Amino acid sequence: MTKFRPLHAVRRRCEWKKETGGAGLKLKTMLLSNLHEKLVEALQAVLPIMAIVLILCFTITPISPSILLCFIIGAVLLIIGMMFFTLGAEMAMTPMGEKVGSSITRSKKLAVVVSLSFLLGFIITISEPDLQVLAEQVPAIPNMVLILAVAVGVGFFLVVALLRMLFGIALPQLLIFFYIIVFILAFFVPKSFQSVAFDSGGVTTGPMTVPFIMALGVGVSTIRNDRHAANDSFGLVALCSVGPILSVLILGLIYNPSGSEYAPPVIPEVNSSVELWHLFGHEIPAFMGEIAIALLPIIVFFAVFQIAVLRLGKRQLVKIVIGLVYTYIGLVLFLTGANVGFMPAGNYLGSMLGSSEQPWILIPIAMVMGFFIVKAEPAVYVLNKQVEEITDGAISARAMGTSLSIGVALSLGIAMIRVLTGISIMWFLIPGYAIALGISFFVPKIYTAIAFDSGGVASGPMTATFLLPLAQGACMGVGGNIVTDAFGVVAMVAMTPLITIQLLGVVSEFNKWRKKKAKPVGQPVADLSLMDDDAIIDL
Repeated sequence: MTKFRPLHAVRRRCEWKKETGGAGLKLKTMLLSNLHEKLVEALQAVLPIMAIVLILCFTITPISPSILLCFIIGAVLLIIGMMFFTLGAEMAMTPMGEKVGSSITRSKKLAVVVSLSFLLGFIITISEPDLQVLAEQVPAIPNMVLILAVAVGVGFFLVVALLRMLFGIALPQLLIFFYIIVFILAFFVPKSFQSVAFDSGGVTTGPMTVPFIMALGVGVSTIRNDRHAANDSFGLVALCSVGPILSVLILGLIYNPSGSEYAPPVIPEVNSSVELWHLFGHEIPAFMGEIAIALLPIIVFFAVFQIAVLRLGKRQLVKIVIGLVYTYIGLVLFLTGANVGFMPAGNYLGSMLGSSEQPWILIPIAMVMGFFIVKAEPAVYVLNKQVEEITDGAISARAMGTSLSIGVALSLGIAMIRVLTGISIMWFLIPGYAIALGISFFVPKIYTAIAFDSGGVASGPMTATFLLPLAQGACMGVGGNIVTDAFGVVAMVAMTPLITIQLLGVVSEFNKWRKKKAKPVGQPVADLSLMDDDAIIDL
């Protein structure tokens, strides 16, 4: 016997299908549109640095076809990886961080805020792929000891950063206090260890850490209702960057390493297209496993929060899951392209330029590369977009991007001067941080917080896999000490944006003052009762 449903039930089911079908179509259309937008952004970021390298390869620094092919394929993987990663970070990492941040602070229990934020910082840091690169650079310390120490440092400073936001503590004073400790400790560790320690601050705030931590700050700031809440939403990355530096310096005092070995990247030599495919095919599964292990702790942490506290709707969860898949695909492709394609090319170009008859040409070439390559850092897009949104366009993404590019260009110029001359990194870091911290007292708080965040954001995987090998190759070419002279590039890239972004704030404040001064002084109000009709009409 056929079972008939009531008419209203049939109508409701048809309406539900129409709504969900429409929602699915809308989501699909939105994803395709966003992917196209991110593809354009990725092309604009990667093509300039690709063009510079190709011009060098066909003019003053000829390279083998193997390296050139690996570089081109790596660039393609970089573009596709950036496209997926930036969209995935917007869909998953940002909303996850905001939801977790607001939930942690909404409890209003200090013990809960401290314990959960420390655990979160610890988990995210262990998840950071670039931390493995750092551990390999310090052979005097066991890898797991270094990783756990750095994770504890980031966890501690994430607690400090969140407490600063909750209690409205000024950022410049905290930064001055902790950097004084950092520089005092730096004088007690071996010289060969200083550069690696300062590099660690930029390396550990990479593409996995930055989107989540920055979104966490936005989530925490939503709980506060005062007018400084938006300004204080920045600064988490700034403080979390101090943790790894302190941790590595303290380990340097305990283990007292006398030096660090350096293993140059393997220059690929392929004789056929099949060998070329095997070269990338061997690395992709390795990065698939590495990124899966990196993402798993964050997913588990969020899943526990979802079950216990958040209880987000099905549609939000679906969007986050799709975003996590995009993030995973993007990071696998990006890191494969950077490590297999860009790292050997950077090292070889650096060695060729360093051993040339005019090695000083390294300085302008590295500055041009630095200006464009920062645009290819995955987390830079996250920072620029968030700055524009939080400030309602007062600080545009374009102004942020230009300031970062100028800062990184300067840092690469200084890094190459160090490679050519062997000047100690402390001669640059101490004055640089002194200038950056000094400017912080003369610009609005938000510029200081954004500037110190941008240092950690700018020194990401592109710096570690192209600019650092470039400096190492150049150092080999000129016959310098790689450990003391080449390492420190990441530290320089992390330092100069602190100054350029704050100078953007100085320019902004000067323009406001000039406009205010240019306003005409109001005329005294005339007494109409003493004026005739013609005078009133003229007035």
